[in-house]
Amino acid sequence: MVDAPRARNRHGERVDAVPFLVAAGLAFTLVFSFGPIYGLAYGLSLAASLAVSAVAFAGAAVVAYRQLVRLAPVEDAGPLPAGPRFERLLYLGLGLGALFVGLTVPLL
Repeated sequence: MVDAPRARNRHGERVDAVPFLVAAGLAFTLVFSFGPIYGLAYGLSLAASLAVSAVAFAGAAVVAYRQLVRLAPVEDAGPLPAGPRFERLLYLGLGLGALFVGLTVPLL
């Protein structure tokens, strides 16, 4: 049986690609949910707003790939302590909440 190709980090070690796929899927959902609406609200044509959304998704996918696949730590690095993980999660949640509020303000 042939093994499926696996993503590798910058050290050549295999990396689980599921976090990247989840992040890219969420980016696709958010960008293509809000992007065309905002493009039409600001006077762009549908084709132009879809093109801008596609570019934004590609950028988000590249950033997610870089963070979650290429820069993934080596396996023997050990787990990250709970304090920094919680702090990162808190800042991410606050940033995402601010982004959602910022996205709804122009449409009011």
